[in-house]
Order: sequence, then structure tokens, then C-alpha cells
Amino acid sequence: MKSNYDLIVIGGGPAGLAAALGALRNGVQDILIIERERFLGGILNQCIHTGFGLREFGEELTGPEYAERFERQVLQAGISCLVDAMVLDITRDNHVVAISPEYGRLEFSPRAIVLAMGCRERTRGALMVPGTRPAGVMTAGTAQRLMNVEGYLPGRDIVILGSGDIGLIMARRFTLEGASVKAVLEVMPYSTGLTRNVVQCLDDYGIPLMLSHTVTAVHGAKRVSGVTVAQVDARRDVLQGTEQDIACDTLITSVGLIPENELSKRAGVELDPATGGAVVNQRLETSVPGIFACGNVLQVHDLVDNVSEEARHAGANAADMIAGRLARTEDKIRIVPGPGVRYVVPQWIDLRDMDERVVLSMRPDDVFRQVTLEVVAEGQDTPLARFQRRRLTPGEMVMLNVDSAVFHTSADRISVRVA
Repeated sequence: MKSNYDLIVIGGGPAGLAAALGALRNGVQDILIIERERFLGGILNQCIHTGFGLREFGEELTGPEYAERFERQVLQAGISCLVDAMVLDITRDNHVVAISPEYGRLEFSPRAIVLAMGCRERTRGALMVPGTRPAGVMTAGTAQRLMNVEGYLPGRDIVILGSGDIGLIMARRFTLEGASVKAVLEVMPYSTGLTRNVVQCLDDYGIPLMLSHTVTAVHGAKRVSGVTVAQVDARRDVLQGTEQDIACDTLITSVGLIPENELSKRAGVELDPATGGAVVNQRLETSVPGIFACGNVLQVHDLVDNVSEEARHAGANAADMIAGRLARTEDKIRIVPGPGVRYVVPQWIDLRDMDERVVLSMRPDDVFRQVTLEVVAEGQDTPLARFQRRRLTPGEMVMLNVDSAVFHTSADRISVRVA
């Protein structure tokens, strides 16, 4: 194991694998991927349902099949991989400290770093749901691993709190294994998952989706025996008198994902409070020179194909930096969310040496139909660019392919708004 690599990629999931391949294809040969699990592939290894790879490979694959395609490319290319190793620290001078059962403590001094650590689930504790702490309360990802990897059925009578994509997919998975999903509850007045998952995982199986509802209490001593649910108003306050009890032995939470940015914080990377991920420019370089971010550690994605595309871009740009083809500049403009938009990535545009087009990723803060997304310079009324959309929903990421000429304006900031 060497102490110096040109590029270190932290995370061996779909983002990390694609970033390494992107860097390799852009001229960097000396690459190390560090993955904390014993196998590459990340969360895809427990996602045995189909629906992956339609754009990336032109066919429908399961999660393990999708991961295996990328893993094969990485290994055939001779990219070094260190698995079963945990990165403990990224120092302020961009040194990477890791620990491995095989090699012990390791320290690397790469010329560039790509952050691809993925995300984690919000837990029941983060929700402050009152009640005891009986067995049978777990996140959707934990249930997915128990069923798809370990071979256990966590429960028979299920209530799912939250309509995130993993929760929707697990509603179908439980049903296919013979369990009864009593309801999927969502505190918002709309689903936070992909529309296709609502249709294919709930509607097709007759599973009720109760919008503007939440769990107000968990019952049971050693094991969950039921939950109390209630309707909420627009401010998400419980409407008294709407409570009802649902008997169940398992409560699954699917209430959002949080980018794994503890290492980013240690490195001094600026984070966006709206995304939980790094603040980046259009090259996906963070506020710390030489550190790039991509995938779910940057922003939580809906589709793994989008993760792979974004990660390849990050890896290619890291390669440009290593080769001296990428220079940071103070000639830049801020990108901010306007009315109807929750966040925009990237948050900065470097105005020198731009590509012909820039991809802006964002999520709306509500459901909209037949609207226009406008790119507007601060202090100006006339939009710089306009994009028509039939439907926007917070559960589905929006990606705008914007001509780079749009960003050359005298304004200090540009916003994206729903009009």
C-alpha cells in the first residue's frame, strides 16, 4: 500500500466508482478508492429490485447488477481499491487518514480528493416521536438489508412513516413476502418519493397512502403493538380529534436522507444548510481547493444514473486539476434559489474556462403544474433563460441544461425561480 496517490476517492458506491472511472478517462492513472464495507457497490448491494440503469446501460438492472457493471470496469482498469477500511480524517492540508484491519493506520497525501461517502437515513430519534422504545421500530434501509441481505422478515403487520423512495419500495417488498402493510403515512400533502414508485409500489398493491398524517405515539413494551396516527395541518401541527390507532408489530421510518459529511466538516468544506452537502462550483469543486464532491454526499439524488453522471464529471474535473488544466478564479457568480425552489447545485459558477453548458440541479419546495422555471439576474426583471415544465414535485430532482453565456452578466447573483 503506497502513501501517495494522485487521486483518492472516498466511498466505493456508485458515485465513487464512477468518479474514479471519470478521472481515469481524463488522464489520471494513480487512483485509490477507499470503501468502509468489505465489498464495493455501496447501498446498491441491498437494492435487489429492478429499475436501475435504464439510461446508463440502456436496460433494466437490479442494484447489485448495476454495481457489478461499474465494479468490473474499475477492476479491469487496474484502479486500486482498499475495502474494509475507514477514513478517520481529512486534515486541513488535505491529508487522508484511514484505518484498516489489514494495514493498520494509513496516511495518504493525494493531489486531489473526491468525496463520495453517500448518505444515511434519518432515524426515529431525530423525529421526536413519543412512546416507548420497543423492538420493531427501524429505518427502511435497515429493513431492506435484513430482508434482502440477511434473509429475515422483520415483521408481519407494518406501518411505514414517510413516503421516501426506500419506504415505498419496502412497502412492495413486504407485501411480496406475505406481510400486511397497513398504511404509508406522509406528513406533507404530497409524496416525497418518485411518482413511479407511488404507482408501482403502493397503487398497484392497494396500499393506502395517507397524506398530511404522522405518527403521534408508539405503543408496546418489548415489541411494537400499535401506533397512534393523526392528521396534521399546513404547519404540520396535529389536528386534535383526528387520532386513530393502528395495530401493527413493526414501524418503518422513511423520512429522508442526510449526506454523510462529517469528513467534509473536518476538512473545512463549506456546507449548504438546504442540501446538507458541500457548496460547489460547476466543476463540483468544494470551497477547499483540490476537494471535489459528488453523489448523495453532495445532494440526495432520486436516480442512480444521475449519480453516475455527476460523479464522472467530478472525477474528470479532479483529473483536470491534477494535470494543471483547472485553475480556481475569483471571477465567479453566486447561484441562489428563488421563489418556489428549495436549493440549487452548484452554488457558484466560475466564469473562466467554462464548458458550453452548465447543469443546474434543484428541487421545488411544493407541487407545481404547467409552470416555467426562470433563470434571473439579481436586479433584472427579464429572465436570462426559461424552461417549461408540466409538473414539479419535491420528490423529483429537476435538472436544467443552461447555456454558459447566460452566466456572463454584470449582476453578483443569479437565482432560479418558479414563475
